[in-house]
Amino acid sequence: MTQRVGRVICDITVSADGYSAGPNQTEDRPFGDDGGDGWGNKLHEWLVETPEENRAETDQMTAARAFIMGRNMFGPVRGEWDRAWNGWWGDDPPFHAPVFVLTHHAREPQPMEGGTTYYFVTDGIESALTQARAAAGDGDVAVQGGATTVNQYLAAGLIDELRLHIAPLTLGAGTRLFEGVPPLKLEQVKARAARLVTHVTYRVRA
Repeated sequence: MTQRVGRVICDITVSADGYSAGPNQTEDRPFGDDGGDGWGNKLHEWLVETPEENRAETDQMTAARAFIMGRNMFGPVRGEWDRAWNGWWGDDPPFHAPVFVLTHHAREPQPMEGGTTYYFVTDGIESALTQARAAAGDGDVAVQGGATTVNQYLAAGLIDELRLHIAPLTLGAGTRLFEGVPPLKLEQVKARAARLVTHVTYRVRA
């Protein structure tokens, strides 16, 4: 019997013009200027205002067996780890699995409550994916973002399934999905419109 090989998937919320964050990102406004007030940002309003309507999609987001994220998604600390920071998600993050954080600055693994442990990877995206695959076994690996990290994996041809959650607004500037990514062949697998978001899943073809 052939052993199942887990997919590399990505969930990311973007504006209708493809931005995952607006300009002027700060610790108080991690998604930048997007018409919202700080954490109550417009891009992710669908997660807060209509959670039950989007339960299937939010459950999918945390169903992977290992996760990868960029340092900018992990938090606002830049350069050396000169202050304590264990992510935006509190003591019990929603991942409940290993999370591999891309960084240029080494740090010891950080275990959290609920089964999440952050591992800090300094030798690139392919090393992070190798480690995540080993941790996930036959389960899926999720590249969580932000868009700059997703773009690196897309450009390297390492993502199998891309799930876009498209918010009904435009930003005009900021951090943009597909920036610097060569043309891709995407096969639409499914799409569903909700009140504050449209969910579209693509299979990424070689």
